[in-house]
Amino acid sequence: MKALNSSLQETVEAFDNVRDYLHTFEFTLGGNWEYDHGSFDRYLDEAHKVWLRIPFEVTEGTLDGDTDETDAMVKIGTPYVLKHVYNEGNDPEAHMMTVSALVNQFQTPLDPDAEIESEWIGKAEQLMRDVERKWLH
Repeated sequence: MKALNSSLQETVEAFDNVRDYLHTFEFTLGGNWEYDHGSFDRYLDEAHKVWLRIPFEVTEGTLDGDTDETDAMVKIGTPYVLKHVYNEGNDPEAHMMTVSALVNQFQTPLDPDAEIESEWIGKAEQLMRDVERKWLH
């Protein structure tokens, strides 16, 4: 993981405005959101292994996922780049168990916090500059 400096850190804004604006840059609400925090994620590579993540915390109101409207206000955290390295191909530890297959469909990353090449950090920094330059204007 590599943290990025951003002028957006500590910015408080309506969740709807942030979500709609970041969608124009192909960010989506990360699947790890909770009622009091979450992140907007955008892949940087075609294999979807390198991601730019913009975390946020809910400062007031209620967040109920990626619904059309919410009264939530969010505070932007420190953006960061992360890389997950997954085992390509079949999982050698996999067993043919119906119940387990329904729950454990995906392999555990070989390295959930792999070293990030400078090209991806540069791409993430440029994307953040683009997001900052046009921020909700």
